[in-house]
Amino acid sequence: MSAESAATGAERADSAHEADVIVVGAGPAGSTTAYHLAKAGRSVLLLEKTSFPREKVCGDGLTPRAVKQLVSMGIDISPEAGWLPNRGLRILGGGMKLELDWPDLAAFPNYGLVRKRTDFDDILARQAAAAGAKVHELTNVTGPVLDERTGRIVGVRAKVGPAKEEQVFRAPIVVAADGNSTRLSLAMGLHRREDRPMGVAVRTYFKSPRHEDDYLESWLELWDKRDGRNDLLPGYGWIFGMGDGTSNVGLGLLNTSDSFKDIDYRELLKAWVAGMPEEWGYTEENQEGPIRGAALPMGFNRQPHYTKGLLLVGDAGGMVNPFNGEGIAYAMESGEIAATVIAQALARKTAEGRERALYDYPRILKQTYGGYYTLGRLFVKLIGEPKVMNFATKHGLPHPLMMKFVLKMLANLTDPRGGDAMDRIINGMVKIAPAA
Repeated sequence: MSAESAATGAERADSAHEADVIVVGAGPAGSTTAYHLAKAGRSVLLLEKTSFPREKVCGDGLTPRAVKQLVSMGIDISPEAGWLPNRGLRILGGGMKLELDWPDLAAFPNYGLVRKRTDFDDILARQAAAAGAKVHELTNVTGPVLDERTGRIVGVRAKVGPAKEEQVFRAPIVVAADGNSTRLSLAMGLHRREDRPMGVAVRTYFKSPRHEDDYLESWLELWDKRDGRNDLLPGYGWIFGMGDGTSNVGLGLLNTSDSFKDIDYRELLKAWVAGMPEEWGYTEENQEGPIRGAALPMGFNRQPHYTKGLLLVGDAGGMVNPFNGEGIAYAMESGEIAATVIAQALARKTAEGRERALYDYPRILKQTYGGYYTLGRLFVKLIGEPKVMNFATKHGLPHPLMMKFVLKMLANLTDPRGGDAMDRIINGMVKIAPAA
């Protein structure tokens, strides 16, 4: 493909198989990337292996960071459009219950939202399509197309439609937004870093009178009671009212505990909800759908985030927050960052200039998240020790001011310039922590 066609994209504007950029995966990361590229005037192919609406394992709770991204995409987030707002986080543990409102900041809204992933991803993909991206559903990418001379990715192969017809899509830049498994990244030689934390999340839905709660609820005490043990596990349980007569009930655990490898997460969830008050309705007869699970790739566990024409966004790049397991906000943010970098790169006049711009993407990611994720990796290592987790739960919750600080830290919600004393402390810690 010529440098001229890569730079303009005009020649391919009407092509179903060629574009300025291919985005693989129409989850939050991929759709956000495609939306911002299309708004920047670039031709984009957004390839999704399934069809919408589709099921995804998620807590369904969106923090103010994710809300900010939805607003930036022009999505109607009103209650009339089916979004359920929340005021903050309710934390339970050590016999304590504490309700913490989301902080009132200049950089982020002071409310969160709840939306089921069955149509959340569909909404984002449709918004990308409305902006001009071409969305191809039932398009399962099987591998990269490489330039034989340079080894650079110049497209992808895919099986398309019910008949799984082999087709090739071409673009000078490809974005991997295909989640934790990210077969495209693996095919390009990018493997998971074993020294980075991983999590597992499981969840299900129950019919419940608690379906319109103003707070996302986090339970800090998950106990491993197998074989006479009584260890506090590194993770938390959650309850999110969905506003539709159901609650999303689930839990997330980190691999920093000795129990991680052999614990049955679904049985742990069942044992946890069995201790809930009967009137909440979290019983087998009220359960809607099976218990589903998914991996949470954390703290930049796959790098580099750019190589040979391929950029990684969201879970494909291991961008889940190690502090709280949040992935959607970082998927969307990284998608916007990637789109900005790509748009600038495609406007360069030479191949060398475009490559120089693209190589800035990993630097921007590390500048944005690197120090914070380093602190997060230290945090998950510490709470992997049951005694540390027990001490933190017992002695932290009775102090609301300390927990306000913890909420800001765990949810990554501070004003980057100015702010209050807590913001300045957290921002200072992030700044001096090494980015890796």
